[in-house]
Amino acid sequence: MTVAMTVDDLLREPPYSLSQSEKERVLLSELTELTGHHRQRSSEYARLIDVIFPHSGAPSKLAELPYLPVGLFKERLLSSVPPEEVFKVLQSSGTTGQTPSRITLDRDTALLQTRALSRIMTSVLGPDRLPMLLVESPDVIRDRKEFNARGAGLLGMMNFGRQHCYALDSNLHLRLPEVRQFLKSHGKGDFLIFGFTFLVWSAFLQQIHSLGLDLSKGILIHSGGWKKLQDQAVTTDEFRSAFRKFTGLTRIYNFYGMVEQVGSIFLEGDDGYFYPPSFADIIIRDPLTFEELPTGQPGVVEVLSVLPRSYPGHCLLTEDLGIVHAIDPPGSTRLGKAFSILGRIPRAELRGCSDVIAEQVN
Repeated sequence: MTVAMTVDDLLREPPYSLSQSEKERVLLSELTELTGHHRQRSSEYARLIDVIFPHSGAPSKLAELPYLPVGLFKERLLSSVPPEEVFKVLQSSGTTGQTPSRITLDRDTALLQTRALSRIMTSVLGPDRLPMLLVESPDVIRDRKEFNARGAGLLGMMNFGRQHCYALDSNLHLRLPEVRQFLKSHGKGDFLIFGFTFLVWSAFLQQIHSLGLDLSKGILIHSGGWKKLQDQAVTTDEFRSAFRKFTGLTRIYNFYGMVEQVGSIFLEGDDGYFYPPSFADIIIRDPLTFEELPTGQPGVVEVLSVLPRSYPGHCLLTEDLGIVHAIDPPGSTRLGKAFSILGRIPRAELRGCSDVIAEQVN
């Protein structure tokens, strides 16, 4: 008899150790239960699901679970906990004229997301907190009760580092003396670098590329969208190549994620593909029929996660296009779906931390 796995069990597992078939079995049970949880605790969610999926029954696979379009969180504050249990409100980054998403967290959900992020990050960083160079300004974190995605992302990642050094000032100019001192103190051993993609490229590398700084012992974690870099014809390979050439940095990991499912990030593997952790998954859907597409066909990305307990964000249809390249790929150190993000759905709103920063910089 197969023993059911709980969320705690999933968070104890190595994050990429479940085969796709085993993961789907576990997630189907957990996400079906979570759908019922949110139906009972959020009358607005229940009404939305009844309207969008009027004939939904007991799902037999992940693709049959009801989902919400991620844009709904710009229109409604969907919550499955009473106001007095709200611990924190996360707010997505938004460009001028946009309405940001707002996500309510209670303490239990916030703790789950912290534990999940820790399991993912320690898989590439190791168990010890590393000296940390932040490609950010020290004034980016303001209200501790209500963060935007940039501040929340920064604060979450700071937990994996120590002896933090901010590489930029409030005008996004390089703080060269501080960076030099950091490298003098910590550059001979492993250290962590974190920043949002466009900022790492435009406000960091472009200012240090001629300085001869040695970042070869660093591990760079970056994320936040590639739209501006694609506009500048900067590919992933060029991004990696430039850091290797000018700084010696070779350990570079991008990740795909969003404020609507904080904690369930999809970290890049050594093969350059993103992988869902054991407690999350993706589905690629046809943009016209919304039916699930097979491996190798591009479509709209749906993200699934067992972490959202305080708000109904467990099954979300994004505004991104993606493709699954392989499932449990032979020779990979990771099991599950190996996928890439191809960009935004045409005419979808500009979004993402890096894209917001890009708009502010230009």
